[in-house]
Amino acid sequence: MKESIVKAVKEMIEAPSCCPELETAGEVWLESLGTDAEISATKALIAEAKADICTIDNVYELFVSDEGKKMFGEDKAKELAEHAKEVKAAGKEYCDCGACTGAKFVIDHESEML
Repeated sequence: MKESIVKAVKEMIEAPSCCPELETAGEVWLESLGTDAEISATKALIAEAKADICTIDNVYELFVSDEGKKMFGEDKAKELAEHAKEVKAAGKEYCDCGACTGAKFVIDHESEML
């Protein structure tokens, strides 16, 4: 299982959508593996994942907002909003970007990590 978690964290921190705080927590966790700092880095990564994961409703609201249109451009924001609607219609609660997917994997495997 640890290999799967390591893979998910690496993909998460490489995702363009990964915020700096989550990226740092992931990098620190990877560097801590097998050391005395691993447990504290694991707790920090899990806490950051929980703080940073976005619900599909939140990202949809961003994509349809004026701020989202400025950030992504009107056409891309519209495309992303449509995708968010599809994700929600499929019954998903969270954004499916690389960062949120990785954060969800970490959260879902919290007990195995600790």
